[in-house]
Amino acid sequence: MKVGVVGTGGMGNAHARQYRKMPGVELGYRERNHVRADSFKDTFGATYFESIDALLDWADVIDICLPTDVHPEYAHKAIAAGKPLFLEKPIARTIVEAEEIVEAAAKAGVTLMIGHVVRFFPEFALARKMVLEGAVGKPAAIRTRRGGGAPKGSLGWFMDHERSGGVLLDLAIHDFDWLQWTFGKVKFLYSRSLGAQTGQGPDYALTTLTFESGAVAHVEATWMDPAGFRTMFDIAGSEGLLEFDSRKTPALKTVTTESTVYEPSLAPDEDPYYLELKSFLDAVENGTPVPITGEDGLVALRLSLAALESARTGQVITL
Repeated sequence: MKVGVVGTGGMGNAHARQYRKMPGVELGYRERNHVRADSFKDTFGATYFESIDALLDWADVIDICLPTDVHPEYAHKAIAAGKPLFLEKPIARTIVEAEEIVEAAAKAGVTLMIGHVVRFFPEFALARKMVLEGAVGKPAAIRTRRGGGAPKGSLGWFMDHERSGGVLLDLAIHDFDWLQWTFGKVKFLYSRSLGAQTGQGPDYALTTLTFESGAVAHVEATWMDPAGFRTMFDIAGSEGLLEFDSRKTPALKTVTTESTVYEPSLAPDEDPYYLELKSFLDAVENGTPVPITGEDGLVALRLSLAALESARTGQVITL
């Protein structure tokens, strides 16, 4: 299968590493930055295309790893070309843009999957399974934490919150998606965020979600932790407690002057990104539903944007 990657920043490289593990996958790409384009070719032996149209003509499927605010432009190009589309989260910067992408894909009969990769992380997948099987009884209180240092991105786009949405849209959306997938619909939420007030730079946010079930979740997301990236969760219920902390599980720890990185010891075909992208290609090849739909992406986006509205206004937002 010919996979066309659009954008070769951090996420484009992360995806390419996984595609290279898959037999029968040919890799092509489009990148405007010539330095990154050359590096991508040298690293992955992929075929470079001078234009997005040339890549669309060649590829069987398209994987978009671009800044959030330009997702609509390239998503609509792929859909118009009839190419199955993997679109990194968030699906778009606004609800209107996201709805237009989902509607266009449905009208064209194009497969669309959104990259909410946390569903494929073994700890999160197992915790959800255990919750649904009643391991903690009736869930009552959930706490999640995700983040590390501030990402930069091409031309610093992450730090421009008009483009990225800040930590609530780019980072907390991972947990919002997993929480609603695991615990059901959110009734209302309240959020506070540094970036929602400044509109730029590093960000920290704390959001409280109340579910229709009565359970409450506290979601912490940060781009202001110099100790390196970390994820954790606690799930307390009537019958027990589940806990996970990425800094306490067996991992390879790499410390440099710039960062501390923890790399879980997973087999190549157990990597969450591998499982995510393989599920997309399998769905395309077999004509089966993708595990994370455009509608799923819309739900997560609505939660993030509601949290942003709450953080800006100081009001509780009912969903």
